[in-house]
Amino acid sequence: MPGFHLRGRRALAEINITPLVDVVLVLLIIFMLTAPILQSGIEVDVPKTRTVKQITEDRLVISIDKSQRIYLGNDAVNIHVLGQTLRAHMRDPQRQTVYLRADATVPFGVFATVMDSVKQAGITNVSIVTQPLEQNGDQP
Repeated sequence: MPGFHLRGRRALAEINITPLVDVVLVLLIIFMLTAPILQSGIEVDVPKTRTVKQITEDRLVISIDKSQRIYLGNDAVNIHVLGQTLRAHMRDPQRQTVYLRADATVPFGVFATVMDSVKQAGITNVSIVTQPLEQNGDQP
């Protein structure tokens, strides 16, 4: 057969993994960018404010949902043991920050009770998580 010589040539039996590596790296970048946005599985509609600080460090998040249930991370916690649980999770209560996410409909009394438990645990750095105001003129 003319033109059919395999002498000196190798068959192309190898798989080109370059496109696979490209796809994996793109997926890795997407997951790295979206992971901080997914703070926890508890649905909380936090209030909107003009100034919002991004959470960038390893964080301990307390959430209060619409039903006034309290969560530490994704685990439900009784208000009476919240201080003890926080002390067990904190490496350095004087320097480490606790983030408090509360639904906008939660009464201030519940919020104040949680804040009191946090302060009783010896934690001095507490940040309240909010969302930025919309640019179309929303008022707080």
